[in-house]
Amino acid sequence: MPNYYPIMLDVRGRNAIVIGGDRIAAEKAAALSAAGAHVTVISPKFGKKLQAQSETLTLLQKAYEPGDLAHAFVVVAATNDPQIIEAIWQETQERGQLVNIVDVPARCNFILPSILRRDQLTITVSTEGASPSLAKRIRQQLEKLFPPAYGLYLRLAAIARSHLRKHGVSYEQRDEFFGSYYDSSVLKHLEQGEEAEAISKTSSLLRDYDIELSTSALSAELREAV
Repeated sequence: MPNYYPIMLDVRGRNAIVIGGDRIAAEKAAALSAAGAHVTVISPKFGKKLQAQSETLTLLQKAYEPGDLAHAFVVVAATNDPQIIEAIWQETQERGQLVNIVDVPARCNFILPSILRRDQLTITVSTEGASPSLAKRIRQQLEKLFPPAYGLYLRLAAIARSHLRKHGVSYEQRDEFFGSYYDSSVLKHLEQGEEAEAISKTSSLLRDYDIELSTSALSAELREAV
């Protein structure tokens, strides 16, 4: 069997339907909503986690029926009912929709990895459906290697990149800059809460490419980027 083809899916402003009312359905709905999708959840009953998200989700209290998925871009179902699973699969295949039925890889045309996010840094771990629990534990191990400071680290890098491009620094030189940035003490300073020192070091690295950007200006841009 061929391997899955990994992609990052833009669901901003798209309709997503989640079928199920339990904790797993709540997690799937929250992830889709956080990515900008308009999420409708269909279930006869809703657990506390879904009820707590009622302001950001549309909760449709009813059993799934064929036809409910008409306007969905992506469908996620958290159900163990084999008849419902088959009905969802058939409907989504007829409509050419993206569908993931939790823990039933044979009835999915995409699968969801375990996700580690640090702002713009996204790391996904997948076992291609072989063991989601193992994928979760590998992701938890990666959390130790990529602390929350990586979010600020990336925002600072994005600002530096914009100035390098604005000043016409070539791709090869930009790649060289980020080699120095990666090897520098910037991340260590951020991990220790020393934001001023991290900004100062970034400013110093930019000067090596004839870009004069004061620490105060860099700090102001960083605040705007949050």
